[in-house]
Amino acid sequence: MPTTSNPVDVHVGNRIRLRRTLLGMSQERLGNALGLTFQQVQKYERGCNRVGASRLYDLACVLDVPVAFFFAGLPDPVGSMEPCPSGPEGVSEPAVPLGGSMAVGDMPPPATNTGDLALFSRRETIELVRAYYGIEDSSTRRRVLDLVRSMGAC
Repeated sequence: MPTTSNPVDVHVGNRIRLRRTLLGMSQERLGNALGLTFQQVQKYERGCNRVGASRLYDLACVLDVPVAFFFAGLPDPVGSMEPCPSGPEGVSEPAVPLGGSMAVGDMPPPATNTGDLALFSRRETIELVRAYYGIEDSSTRRRVLDLVRSMGAC
């Protein structure tokens, strides 16, 4: 009996893959850091296996992002037109972020649609961004950006 993955699990998996590839980290290296096989990392990234809370926290620490990063860009709420229920009274965000050096406000803007997420997941995009930031001279970087923009406008 075929089962389909939950859209939230697929989204979280895509965000894991995005951050891992942005860091230039292999599935094997991520798995080793978490005490997992690369096959388990693949299953998480495809959304086949659900990521538990403690594992998500471990992923956030290893990938150096807040836990909220994995949910950025997720439609509110998935599969429903009803707003998410508010938490119990008196529950609030922690005053100090737990782990990671990237604050929620420092995160890149979430992908606005699945096409944006797919674009940032492509190896070519990541190589281009790495090469761009490898250019030390800021004026040369600016000229490269202007050149690429002019080519894209054709």
